[in-house]
Amino acid sequence: MITIDVFSDPICPWCFIGKKRLDEALAARPDIPVTVRWRAFQLNPDMPRAGMDRQAYLSAKFGGADRAGEVYGHIRRVGSQVGIDFQFERIPRTPSTLKAHRLIRYSHRPEVDTANALVPALFQAYFLDGKDIGTDTVLLDIAENVGINRDAVAAYLATDEDESEVQAEDVYARRLGIGGVPCFIIEGKYALSGAQEPEAFLPILDMALQEQSGVTAASTD
Repeated sequence: MITIDVFSDPICPWCFIGKKRLDEALAARPDIPVTVRWRAFQLNPDMPRAGMDRQAYLSAKFGGADRAGEVYGHIRRVGSQVGIDFQFERIPRTPSTLKAHRLIRYSHRPEVDTANALVPALFQAYFLDGKDIGTDTVLLDIAENVGINRDAVAAYLATDEDESEVQAEDVYARRLGIGGVPCFIIEGKYALSGAQEPEAFLPILDMALQEQSGVTAASTD
């Protein structure tokens, strides 16, 4: 089993694109068994818990609507190439993603095991539907739609469980030298930074499988 750790943020459009390209790469290697683990990285670790007005955020980040329009216009064009119809104009608020990351961590629990359905659902809710994924109500709806028990998630989100772990993972990513996302780490040693084309993954996946098969063969000699 090949492990891919993906450091990402649910409000990162390049992470959404990167997820699509990773999916394409894995579809091109259907015989390689892969486990994907979604790891926390917050684009805005100092974001207020309630988030902030989208236009105020864009002005602070890009210095104005014109520059933001240029940046997101490019992202929209790239997104269309992988089947994403970004609806940036539908987004009224930029949220804190702390709770979304906690929910992703919850979804990785063995008894829940829905992370690979939850993560794209978070991307869709934010980038296509304009939902505020920093709010409990929206997160509960998303969780329920991918098959997670709503009451259990409500009880979980009402606590601060896993909050320190999410924040520690974000710090860990930065200590690894990850300054932007997505960042894909394959088998704990091969890193791909950015929304790479599917072809960029293939030689690394092949090499990781070869190495793993070699170790397995050696251990049975």
